[in-house]
Amino acid sequence: MISRRASYSIVISAIAVISFWDILFFNWRLTSSGTSALIDYISAHVVTCLIPAFFISGAIVALISKESVLRYFGAGTSKALAYSVASISGAILAVCSCTILPLFTGIRRKGAGLGPAVTFLFAGPAINVLAIFYSAQLLGWDVGLARAIFSVSMSVWIGLAMSYLFKRSEEASQTQTARRLAKKMIRQADLL
Repeated sequence: MISRRASYSIVISAIAVISFWDILFFNWRLTSSGTSALIDYISAHVVTCLIPAFFISGAIVALISKESVLRYFGAGTSKALAYSVASISGAILAVCSCTILPLFTGIRRKGAGLGPAVTFLFAGPAINVLAIFYSAQLLGWDVGLARAIFSVSMSVWIGLAMSYLFKRSEEASQTQTARRLAKKMIRQADLL
């Protein structure tokens, strides 16, 4: 088995050899177009998507109370309400699969259950308004409607499956969160 360090060395060496070959024989024509396209994509994606997503995630953590997240996504919420809210809440966000991750992390830190949070994670990029209308315009309204319906239903199924598969670890996590909250309340009561 090849070690991680050796595999990194091989990849870096291959990139160096290709770049050197390109400099010597092709005057940077081979790698410059791919490199510039990658830099353009990364800079545009980071500025327009990831930075706002991190700000939104920070706003979720800082401004939205834990009780409001738990009301819709918590363990005490009925599954029908939690999964339906999680599956359609992505419709108002125009996010891609990269920018949904900080939002997922934000609601998980506020105490959302794993199943509803994973449902939100999968449904957000799939049913955002821009993607649905673009698909409907490009492929027809019947395909756009089918995409919306199947995206919601599949995200709910995936969330339910994840909740079932990780039920023990989720219960342990909720117990640990409840203990932390109880300790925090006791400390606050002692200060009063």
